[in-house]
Amino acid sequence: MLCGLIFFFLIAPIVVVIPLSFNAEPYFTFTDKMLSLDPEGYSMRWYDTLLTFGMTNPDAPRGWSWWVDAWQNAKWVNAAKSSIIIGVFSTIVATVLGTLAALGLSRPEMPFRRIIMAVLISPMIVPIIITATGMFFYSNPCAPLGWIGLEPSCGKLAGTYLGVILAHATLGIPFVIITVTATLIGFDQSLNRAAASLGANPRVTFFRVTMPLILPGVISGALLLS
Repeated sequence: MLCGLIFFFLIAPIVVVIPLSFNAEPYFTFTDKMLSLDPEGYSMRWYDTLLTFGMTNPDAPRGWSWWVDAWQNAKWVNAAKSSIIIGVFSTIVATVLGTLAALGLSRPEMPFRRIIMAVLISPMIVPIIITATGMFFYSNPCAPLGWIGLEPSCGKLAGTYLGVILAHATLGIPFVIITVTATLIGFDQSLNRAAASLGANPRVTFFRVTMPLILPGVISGALLLS
């Protein structure tokens, strides 16, 4: 019962906003027509406005050319495409780098493991605003290290995803390291030695022995990022 009340409290704003999004009037409130379930009180106008915002010719007949215009120029479509591209590639980069880092840190002969681990998971501890500020100055072409995704003129972002992908990957790597490291705690290293004794090279040992066993941790880390 208590969990149900907490869940309702969390989703209550969404429950209220969704019906209001169909309001035919330009007011953020339930009108009399809406309360009486009059069809005239409901409209898709706000969704239409969102869909056509940024289009070159939103009033054209809604044929194939209209949808091409929406796909290329509509602001929310471009934002959704950017979010998908950045999300997918930053997840891939963070998962690969985080898994490699966890594998290295799990080896007992790794020097300075504690220091390296602290540095790698620091994005989880450092406030996001501090990390964002550092990323901004690193991406600023006026700064000595400014090169990621910027035009030569100072302060103008170029049309590239590289900087944003690397920034998101930096924030996501600690989650992958933690999940994969937790999986490697129970990993039997004698399996790798057995594979090597049977003639398997390091690449075959990793993909045929190590990777299948740590795959749940890798998938968990990737899901946390997505």
